Parts: sequence; structure tokens; C-alpha cells
Amino acid sequence: MSGRRRLGGRWVRRRPLRTRLALAASAAVALVAVGVCAAAFVVLRVQMTRQLDLNLAQTATQLLQRMRNWGPTTGDASCQYPAAACVQIVPADPAKDARGPYVLPVSAATREVAAGHRTPYYTNFTVASHPVRVFTTRVPHRDEVLQVALRSDTVERGVRQAAWALGAVGGAGVLLAAGLGYWVSRTGLAPVARLTATAERIATTRDPRHRIDLPAGPSGHEDELTRLAASFNTMLGELEQSVTAQRRLVADASHELRTPLTALRTNAELLARADRLTDAQRDRASGALTRQLREVTTLVNDLIELARDEEPRPLLEQVRPATLLEHAVAAAREHWPDVAFTTHIAPEAADTTLPGVPARLARLLSNLLDNAAKFSPPGGPVETELAPVAGELHLTVRDHGPGIAADDLPYVFDRFYRAQAARALPGSGLGLAMARQIARAHGAELTAEQAPGGGALFRLRMRGAEPPTGAG
Repeated sequence: MSGRRRLGGRWVRRRPLRTRLALAASAAVALVAVGVCAAAFVVLRVQMTRQLDLNLAQTATQLLQRMRNWGPTTGDASCQYPAAACVQIVPADPAKDARGPYVLPVSAATREVAAGHRTPYYTNFTVASHPVRVFTTRVPHRDEVLQVALRSDTVERGVRQAAWALGAVGGAGVLLAAGLGYWVSRTGLAPVARLTATAERIATTRDPRHRIDLPAGPSGHEDELTRLAASFNTMLGELEQSVTAQRRLVADASHELRTPLTALRTNAELLARADRLTDAQRDRASGALTRQLREVTTLVNDLIELARDEEPRPLLEQVRPATLLEHAVAAAREHWPDVAFTTHIAPEAADTTLPGVPARLARLLSNLLDNAAKFSPPGGPVETELAPVAGELHLTVRDHGPGIAADDLPYVFDRFYRAQAARALPGSGLGLAMARQIARAHGAELTAEQAPGGGALFRLRMRGAEPPTGAG
């Protein structure tokens, strides 16, 4: 039996979720239907038997009121009429029995009721091939018992008919339960079926642009499965963006690497024939080769930096943005001697700290300063400022160059994106993309905007900064 149960459980577990849900819902509804029918049958049977007992008690009461000195009576020997009662009187002393056999069975319990040693009771017998129900009660002030019997076949027939009717209702309920279970599973799991079909289609086509069709209606009335489908669509959207960004990164990286690699190959081939070149030509080729190697190395390093989505947790420490800004500006002055860098640090921000990776934050600042210096006119100023604003620490870098065109603003931080005005300038187009990635990894936000009066303004909003101890 246990082996059979294990096989049955294994068979159920192997069924699809829709089949299992339909079976569970059908079994639950069928169990309720069968339970209600069984309860109705029991209640009906009890009520019909109780009504028969009441009729017997009323008949006995009427007979006792009419009785005078009847004495022991054997009663009607036939009991063949369903509506007519069979009556007999039995004394407590068997020696006083009436002549002839009693129609209804007489037992020791019957004699005890006649003697007053037992309370009245009901019993079932078969008389003349007919089922009867007998009520046995004592005749007042006499050592005799009155037995009244009524045929119970009408009650049994009614009970059987009720059983057949309730059985039919229960069977119909089971069939209805099966249909409802199938409908519930089909309707309730429709979003899951669409989700599964979409996932299988994506796995087959490797195309994350597919989406699950969601029912139209107010979002406040969505159920759990609809929200699951909406979340799956959101995940697919993120996946599509990730795949698109990955493909674009690979395409842009291959495009950016093609030119320096070609130049490297050309200069390497020239140096391979160094015996045919003059000293000046060898020096030019060697210098070009060194510059191109440096550019390729920088580009590869930038790509490796961009491949990291977050900062390594063990490298986090409390850093002072003011100190990092001063060091970054000092380094920028050495690299861009023709640009005038100015720095303003609010006193409240001088000793403020925040968790971060110093080397990465320094790279972010140097990228912003290099970008500003690259677009500044000769001798033009680059202004930096660090100040607390509304519970955040804001760092701004502004140049006085041509600024950012409105069409270019949405793409400033994209990888390899270079505006029309910047294509003739050195760089790979990865600096601002890397700066934004570093900012996001530190929980900060980096934005670009047009500066009042011309030029570009980059604003770094740093959250979670801790003011110096004792600051009010």
C-alpha cells in the first residue's frame, strides 16, 4: 500500500502545474460537495425516523387514553397496512399472557418495561415480511406494557430515494468541480503560461525583445501573477538594455581599437625595415609607436575599469573629498599648464568624510578636470567648488568652453560617445562614462548641464557624507 502511495505521489508531482492545480481544486470542491450530500442524507434520515417515532408516541398516547380494562392482547397479526398501527398489550408476568402468539416480539426488556423497571424504548423488527418500528411503553398503574408498531418501509423507501437523489447531486457536483478546477487552473495560470512561453521563445531565439502581454486595466487591481509578469517584463527590459549595451560596447571598442592597431602595425612594419630608414624617420616611427602603444594601453585599461560594476568592498575607507579635490587639481595644473584652475571649498566641507575607494574617486575627479581642461580655451579658467547642499555634498566642475549642445546632453555619459565638436580632440570617449560609473558605485549622482553664461557644468552629488566631529 505504501509503495502504491509513493507511485501515486510521484505521478502527481510529475504532472504539469496546471494539471496539479486542477486536481487540487477539483478534489477540494468534490470533497465539499460529497460532504454536504452526506450530511444532508444523515439529517434527512434522522428527521424521517424522528417523525415516525413521534407518530408512534402520539398513537400510543391516544390508545392509553381510550384503554379501560383491555387486558393482554395479541394485536393485529397482519401489520399489512402502512398507515394502520399494530397494537398489543403484554403483562409483566408471562403466566398472565393472552392466548395465542404475540404478533410483535416480546423480550425480557419488554417485561421489564411492564414491571416499571425500564424506560420506554424504540426497536426495529420485521413482521409478516414488512419492516416495522415498535414503540414499547408501560400502561399507567398496571403491570402491563403497550406496544405500538408502524410499518417503516415508507421511511426506508424515502431514505433510499433521497440517497439516490443526493448521490446524483454529488456526482454532478464532482463533475462540476472537475470543470471548475480546470477553468480555475487555466484562468489562474494564464500569466504563468505566457511567461513560460515567452521564456522558451527567448531561449530559442536569443532575442530579449519579447514581452508578456499584460491585461489592460488599472494597476491597483493587479494580482500576484500579473505583477510577476510585469516584473518579468521589467527584467526583460533590463536584459535587453544590457545586451544592447554589451553589443554596442563590443562594436565601439572594436571600432576604436581598429585605428590605433592599424597604426601600430604600420609603424612596426616600418621599424622592421629600419635599415632602409634615415635616423629621423626611425625616431618619428619609434615615437609614434610609443604614443600609440600608450593610447591602446589607456583604452584597454579604461575598458577593464568600465567592466567593473561596483567597487570592491575591502577597499572602502573613509575619505575626505576636499583633500582628493586639492590633489586632483594640483595634478591637473601640471598636466594642463595653460589652464587656470581655481578651487573653492566651503569651510563646512573641508573635513567632511564619506566611504569610498580613494584611487577610484581620484580617477573620477581627474576625468572631470581633464574633460573641462580639454574644452577650455587657452588661458581660460576651470572652476571647481565643494560645498554642502541640503544634506548632500556637491562638487561642481565648470569650464568656459563651447558647452554641451542640447542634442548631445542625453549622450554625454555614453561609452565612446563624442560630440561633433570633440571628435578632433584627443581621447577615447570613455572618461565621462567611467566617471559616472564610479559615481554610481559610490552611491553618488553625476549630471551635466549648460553653465550660465556659457560652458559646461558637471555636478557630483554625494550622499552619506559625514560632517566633522563637533560640527553643528
